[in-house]
Amino acid sequence: MKIGVSGKGGCGKSTLSVLLARSMKRLGYRVLLVDGDESNIGLENLTGISEPKHLMDFLGGKKGFKAKLNQTMMTDNPAGLFSGKQTIDDLPKECIAKSEDGLEMLIIGKIHHIGEGCACPMGVLSKKFLASLETGEKEVVLVDSEAGVEHFGRGIVGECDLILGVIDPTSESFQLAKKMIGMAANADKKICFVLNKVEPAIEDVMKQQLNSAKVIGMIPKDHSIFMESLEGKPLTKALPEIDEICRKILEAG
Repeated sequence: MKIGVSGKGGCGKSTLSVLLARSMKRLGYRVLLVDGDESNIGLENLTGISEPKHLMDFLGGKKGFKAKLNQTMMTDNPAGLFSGKQTIDDLPKECIAKSEDGLEMLIIGKIHHIGEGCACPMGVLSKKFLASLETGEKEVVLVDSEAGVEHFGRGIVGECDLILGVIDPTSESFQLAKKMIGMAANADKKICFVLNKVEPAIEDVMKQQLNSAKVIGMIPKDHSIFMESLEGKPLTKALPEIDEICRKILEAG
């Protein structure tokens, strides 16, 4: 099952992605956490995993990837990552890093230099990578997407089986969620949401902002998780709310 985690900047996408990944690992699933955000650099801190070689860099950087892409288009004979379907075990070993508990992570690519140009090649690579990747029984791929909806426009989340939206207590977050619902419907993709950073005083207000049928769980505001993130420590706390969300996602898949 491939899950695209989406939401506005600061809503808690990366935090939720890591907590979900660890929960699914405890439930006995093989989990590949994919960093699909070319700007955010904090996922390795949240996981405690040493940063692997970026997939884009493995392919020769932007120039090398573009050359490979042009070649496969000219010959109509895609090679490497683009030749039919592949499994997690087929991925380049240099691009996979593991935590002590067996959680696996892959990074699509990052912006490294001033003036290097747009991140469009990362978007193309993400889409092709996800389109070719097949998951087996008890395998989950969690994609921590970039903030906003550009990955919708690029068709990246269209290669996922489920879109999971993260909503924090802001008007902007709920407005974005409604836009995501419309875009997912146009692409005939399943989408559901998690309410994040929920406090008792605002819980009812947050619930009223969105169709309850689309909401599969709520995560309370947790100071200990905030402090781990602030101090750059791996997220290790297990939350019953996260475990329940995982079960619902896996049942839906």
